[in-house]
Amino acid sequence: MTLPLSASGAPDGVATPVTAATAAPVVDAAAQARLKAQVVAMARAQRLKTMARFAAPVLGFLVLLLVWQAVAHSGDKQLPGPIPVWHAAVKLFADPFYVNGPNDQGIGWNVLSSLQRVGMGFGLAALVGIPLGFMIGRFNFLNQMLEPIISLLRPVSPLAWLPIGLMVFKAANPAAIWTIFICSIWPMVINTAVGVRQVPQDYLNVARVLNLSELTIMRKILFPAVLPYMLTGVRLAVGTAWLVIVAAEMLTGGQGIGFWLWDEWNNLNVAHILIAIFVIGAVGVALEALLVAIARRFDYS
Repeated sequence: MTLPLSASGAPDGVATPVTAATAAPVVDAAAQARLKAQVVAMARAQRLKTMARFAAPVLGFLVLLLVWQAVAHSGDKQLPGPIPVWHAAVKLFADPFYVNGPNDQGIGWNVLSSLQRVGMGFGLAALVGIPLGFMIGRFNFLNQMLEPIISLLRPVSPLAWLPIGLMVFKAANPAAIWTIFICSIWPMVINTAVGVRQVPQDYLNVARVLNLSELTIMRKILFPAVLPYMLTGVRLAVGTAWLVIVAAEMLTGGQGIGFWLWDEWNNLNVAHILIAIFVIGAVGVALEALLVAIARRFDYS
């Protein structure tokens, strides 16, 4: 008796044996399904992470605005809320570079004036502090000689140096530059010296065997190794410089964002004071971001 054949060629009622050829497509399909599910899950997690990265700062600012609004309404009403300050800022930045006299200029000119002082004082500090840090880290005798002096002068309050500058230079602008210089030099000196001391001694031993000059050692060995430490010192120094210039300009007068803020306080314009606070913070963030970008550009790791 002949059994009827099924479409696969096996008799009806008889199970077809599972071979590698028939099982492989089933296994591959299951693996592809699992892989696709993993890819979808990873993409969803990445989207949530990206959304959180942008949503968290926005939420933080919303909380700040709500707290600000609550304080403005619960106090004696002298502190303006976010909406009046926003309207004042729109009007203020409609013409930030007006000039109505030496003591009546737009906020843009005052910010540029402060940045100019910071650039001069910070630049002089870098020209002196970075080479001095290299020498202190390189030569132990120089380190022992200058370490007590640096330890003594570094904790001094920035504004304590301002009267010395006024006495020596007889003018407010160079006194402010001097204050920035003396306060921003210490982070660069200390971080550069620490970076030099972290260079492996084997590198210096090889340089000594090769009879390299001190300039070549500085340029080829020390500078690439010390650069991350040096840039960290520069970032700390520029933050200190920007903090100091605002306080110095409040005391010395003239032109600058610190003087502008103090002048608005004398005029009892609290909205402009709050605007100045946000401007000072925004400029500080911009300077920090610029130095971070420079540090990444010269990263040797």
